[in-house]
Amino acid sequence: MNLFKAAFSVSALTLVSRISGLVREQIGAALFGTSAMMDAFQIAFRIPNLLRRLFAEGAFAQAFVPLLAATRATEGDDTTRRLVDAVATVLLWALIATVATGIVAAPLLVWLLASGFAPATEQAAVVMTRWMFPYIGCMSMVALASGVLNTWRRFAVPAFTPVLLNLAVIAAALLGVPLLRQHGHEPVYALALGVMVGGVLQLALQWPALRGIGMLPRIGLSPAALRQAWAHPGVRRILGKMGPALLGVSVAQISLLINSQIASWLGEGGVSTLVYADRLMELPTALLGVALGVVLTPQLAAAQARDDAAAVSTLLDWGLRLALLLALPCAVALLVFAQPMVAVLFHRGAFTPQAVQATSWAVMGYGVGLLGIVAVKVLAPAYYARQDMVTPMRVAIVALVLTQLLNALTVPWLGVSALALSIGLAASANALLLLRGLRRGGGYVPLPGWAGFSLKVALASAVMAAAMALAASQLDWLAMGRNELQRAGTMALALGASALLYFACLRLLGLDLRALMRRH
Repeated sequence: MNLFKAAFSVSALTLVSRISGLVREQIGAALFGTSAMMDAFQIAFRIPNLLRRLFAEGAFAQAFVPLLAATRATEGDDTTRRLVDAVATVLLWALIATVATGIVAAPLLVWLLASGFAPATEQAAVVMTRWMFPYIGCMSMVALASGVLNTWRRFAVPAFTPVLLNLAVIAAALLGVPLLRQHGHEPVYALALGVMVGGVLQLALQWPALRGIGMLPRIGLSPAALRQAWAHPGVRRILGKMGPALLGVSVAQISLLINSQIASWLGEGGVSTLVYADRLMELPTALLGVALGVVLTPQLAAAQARDDAAAVSTLLDWGLRLALLLALPCAVALLVFAQPMVAVLFHRGAFTPQAVQATSWAVMGYGVGLLGIVAVKVLAPAYYARQDMVTPMRVAIVALVLTQLLNALTVPWLGVSALALSIGLAASANALLLLRGLRRGGGYVPLPGWAGFSLKVALASAVMAAAMALAASQLDWLAMGRNELQRAGTMALALGASALLYFACLRLLGLDLRALMRRH
């Protein structure tokens, strides 16, 4: 299959998801701004989201997808189907216990993430955490389904699925918030209800897709079925690999937990400011890093199962070149064009000019490390494909220590924006260490032409940065808020013209873009 087309299709569908996610955040920002109640919702939503990244899309996916791809490549579909049945059975039982525990322990979880909240804010966060905790159960089963579909090269449904969450929250905001206000209830609770509805819808979309490829799991609901599934050798292998993977992913999530704690002590709106900036950072991260990771992971695992070291190295080289080609100009946009983007996306209703400025600084902090954030999504799957969970874990620990050292040095001076800057810089160090490990271990041998390729991308990005800086400085993006269509159209024109300028410069510099697109 053409890997560029596969990555492009995932990226295009992810773009739909991220655009709908930005609309979701725009509506939330207009309704609640960076208020205490929005802080409460963001923390309550972050708890199941943290566990989703920790277990569902983190340790579980990293252990499950490479084994699934290798099993299918070496033992066929029937054996793979039995593996999926066993894993789904054990996963469901584990989720039931996890969700029940999370609902009971909600006050402790909120305190761990935001001990600086006022009592009313803390209580609202606890209530919404309990409402939304079953979301982790839905999303863990979605992660299993997505791993199977991606291994079968059915990328569209997993990439589109997050759109349903955004649509559910948007509907809850537009319909539920006015209704709750009318009846004298806290309106932000409507967003929590929307999250749960979105989780159920995402899971419902995956099941028909699994049935279509004949891989709908047969989940055992009896204790005897659980014991049988537990005895499956594939389940044991996944659990064995999940330990180091869980530690590695936990390190990154611990860093987010610490940052949430620090933000909760930086005044009302600190948590929300970081979340809004995070949404802008996640747009290019998802479009590039996640899309590349989704496409590369099963391909790398299959090549590793065949013991084809040359194919693994070539896949990595292609992924890294594409990451540099697309992530560097995105990083430039976050650094140079942060205020216009934040103003256009969020400056309305309760989202004040002061909130725009604070969020813009945080966006710029993420921009410093965007290339590293995306590169990690390409490099880490190479370790998981060869069932090496320990090295990424060790590197993640180094990144955690570096993040908090940077926080200690910069937060007193830069406030919330320092939290984003620390994450970006530590991610860059993470990527460099992963790259060095692959090169030293012979897992990656760069193909010729990297110096010229990098120079051309850097020069084109510099030209684009100059054009963006001119557009950002010549217009008053806050004042244009009185005419939404004009402001949005101007931003779209500026970004579109900058992208065209970037690729035109690459063409003039002689870069062969078609060679990257022909990768199979």
